[in-house]
Amino acid sequence: MTEEPIHESTSLSEALDKYEVPLPNAIAAKVDRYAIVLWEMNKKLNLTRHDTYDKFVARDVIDSVALAGLIRPDEEILDFGTGGGVPGILLAILRPDIQVALCDSVAKKANAVHEIINELELPIPVHHGKGQHVLEDLRFDSVVCRAVAPLRKLLTWVQPHWLSMNKMLVIKGAKWSDERNEARHYGLLKGLELRNAHEYMNPGNDNPSVVLKIWPAGRKEP
Repeated sequence: MTEEPIHESTSLSEALDKYEVPLPNAIAAKVDRYAIVLWEMNKKLNLTRHDTYDKFVARDVIDSVALAGLIRPDEEILDFGTGGGVPGILLAILRPDIQVALCDSVAKKANAVHEIINELELPIPVHHGKGQHVLEDLRFDSVVCRAVAPLRKLLTWVQPHWLSMNKMLVIKGAKWSDERNEARHYGLLKGLELRNAHEYMNPGNDNPSVVLKIWPAGRKEP
């Protein structure tokens, strides 16, 4: 007996209801506008594979909501390797009380996300360059990233720059503990604290995603 096909959501509100992600109407309208502009830009440049409302909510929105709950009011945030603007643009929409900046080392992506921001009329600066180079000149309360690199690489890149940020918030999947063990093996967690700050499910995944919080040992937990 074949399974009935899963009905595909035809609007953001339908997908938000399906996956039980409540958003205020004004916020949802801005999120919807972002999705539309992102997908239009995606026709010219490969920025995302989440090109339906179901994929967009199940991954991008749910991941960003998980991050948003760990950020304090008035924080300055750097989205490290933003790609098409996730999670940074969504964080700026979900949390208008914080200041968000984006960076990407790929010029075409940095330019594309700048166009998206202009279209959305959001006050978000975009830095073309590697995140670690941005941290050489600017300071942030939190650095956030998703699907950028394994922990070993991330921690190698930011190792000299802990004076430029209070913490990192990193979205990882089921193999996060393997990445943590690899980073520890190479001594990259020496002098750092790492905590699984939030665990949650993405629809369609059998294993939970996590937000890892990383900060220098000896400091009060940010």
